[in-house]
Amino acid sequence: MISDKVFIIAEAGVNHNGDRKLAFDLVDAAAASGADAVKFQTFNAKRLAADSAPKAAYQQQATEAGESQLAMLQALELPLEWHEPLQRHAHQRGIEFLSTAFDLQSLAFLETLGLPFYKVPSGEITNAPLLWAFAHTRKPLVVSTGMASLSEIEQALAIISHAIRSDQPPQGMGEVWRNWSEQAAREVLSDRVSLLHCTSQYPTPMAEVNLRAMDTLSSVFGLPVGYSDHTQDLLIPIAATAREATIIEKHFTLDRQLPGPDHKASLEPDELTHMVDAIRQVSLALGDGYKAPQPSEWQTRDAVRQQLVARRSIKYGETFTLDNMTTARAGRGEPAYLYWDYLGKQAIRDYREGEML
Repeated sequence: MISDKVFIIAEAGVNHNGDRKLAFDLVDAAAASGADAVKFQTFNAKRLAADSAPKAAYQQQATEAGESQLAMLQALELPLEWHEPLQRHAHQRGIEFLSTAFDLQSLAFLETLGLPFYKVPSGEITNAPLLWAFAHTRKPLVVSTGMASLSEIEQALAIISHAIRSDQPPQGMGEVWRNWSEQAAREVLSDRVSLLHCTSQYPTPMAEVNLRAMDTLSSVFGLPVGYSDHTQDLLIPIAATAREATIIEKHFTLDRQLPGPDHKASLEPDELTHMVDAIRQVSLALGDGYKAPQPSEWQTRDAVRQQLVARRSIKYGETFTLDNMTTARAGRGEPAYLYWDYLGKQAIRDYREGEML
C-alpha cells in the first residue's frame, strides 16, 4: 500500500513535551535516521479525556501520580499552528510528515494538510464514529491493533469497508455487517488498509511481544501486516522485519530522561539510526524468495564444483570404470552428476591422469 520496501515511521508522538523547538528537533532527528516518516499526535485533550479519566499504569509511573490524565494530555497537545510549519520542515528534510487524530475535529484539521495516509491508533479501533470518519476520507489507513481481539479487528475492518463504499454513516451495526457479508466489501480493503500488530504496554515485556500474531493477522485478514513496537530495544523491530513486516513504527525521543509518559519506551537518535540501518539490511537480505545462484556465486560455483576426471591414464576405446574415473575440481568439463552415465562407455580418445573428461 505504501511502498515495496519496509516503511519506517519514527513516532515522535507526544515526546515534544509541548516545546516547539523540541518538536522541530525531533523532525531533524527522524530525518537524520533515514526513517521514511515522522509522526506526531493531534488531539484536543478536553475532547479526548474526561476529568475523571484515570491514567494508565505506565503513565502513572512516568509522570506525576497525582496528575489527572486530562492535565497530562493538555500539556502534551501539539498546537494546530505548529502543524504546517512542521510539515514544511519535514518535507525540506526529505521525510514525510504524519500525525494521528484522536477526535473528529482533529481529523478534519489534518485533512487540510493533505497527508498521504492516516494511522488509526490502537485505542480508537472500537471508536466507530472516528473509525468511519478515518475511512471516509478514502485515504489509505494503517490500523494499529494493540489490545484488540480478532473479533474487534474484524469489526473495525467492517466499519472501514462500509465507510469506503457508502456516502452516509450506517444506521446501526446491522447495516455494517450486511455490507461486510459481501465479498466485494472485503476485497475493497486490499489496497487501502494495512494492519499493525502491537502490544499497548510501555515498555512491552518480551514475553508479550507475540510476533507470531503477525502471521495470524496476515492469514485471517489477507492484508499487509506491520509492527508497532513499544519495547525498550531495537531487536524486536528488526525481528519483525525478518518476519516480513511491511511497516515498522517505533517511538523515539531526544533523551529518555526527559519528563513525559513515552520517553522511557523510546529510542534515542543514535539508536533510531541503528534500527533503521539494520531494518534496511534485513529487508535487503530477505530477497525475492526464489532459490537460484546469486550473481556473486557464479565464479565460486565454477571454482568449487567438481567435474569428471581421469583417475589414471585412459587409452582410446577403453571402458570407463570405477577404477579409471573419478571426480575433482577442474574448473570446467563434464559435471560430476554425469558420473554414472559415463560408467561402461568407451573413451573416444586418450586421457592423461587428472585430465578432465
